[in-house]
Amino acid sequence: MSTIGVLASGRGSNCEALLQATRAGRLHGRVVLVLSDRPDAPVLEKARRQGVDARHLDPGRAGARLTPEAEAAYVAALREAGAEWVALAGFMRIVGKPLLGAFPERIVNIHPSLLPAFPGLEAQRQALEYGVQVAGCTVHFVNEGVDTGPIVMQTAVPVRRGDTVESLSLRILDQEHELYVRALNLLLSGRWRLEGRRVVAIDEEDGA
Repeated sequence: MSTIGVLASGRGSNCEALLQATRAGRLHGRVVLVLSDRPDAPVLEKARRQGVDARHLDPGRAGARLTPEAEAAYVAALREAGAEWVALAGFMRIVGKPLLGAFPERIVNIHPSLLPAFPGLEAQRQALEYGVQVAGCTVHFVNEGVDTGPIVMQTAVPVRRGDTVESLSLRILDQEHELYVRALNLLLSGRWRLEGRRVVAIDEEDGA
């Protein structure tokens, strides 16, 4: 069974969903470590209650990026735990070269919009302010940009009349929990290939 390290900064609902999916046999991988850049992140206690090693690692500075030294510490912790994949679950930092180099095409993120629309913070608010009729969520590979990596899977969520940021966010979050499991199962199976900026599932008939 493939092993996953999770990086998170907040409440950790997507991380919790992955842990629950593992217990239920729906996720074909196992979370071996949860790391957070915030010592008070609720995700740490949620993971510990599930028997998963969970730690705060100092990001080294405020802002969007870890220091190179801090990022090296994240890599060391993930490797020590035996993590083969890295899943970002509300990790509010931009991943840099140390992590990307240590886990090439093995770091994924989930974002609450249909990328490339509305990258970055407050994607749901951006969608409502723009007036779109369909929002959604995206699992994508992580690169050095902000939500710019190749797309693995997406799910659409209709925008309802009278939606608020809170109501739309909750409906998108429900879909995130399911989408992340499906996308990770595809990636962990190894039956996929990258075609341009898209991840394509390989059918048995392809023989590859």
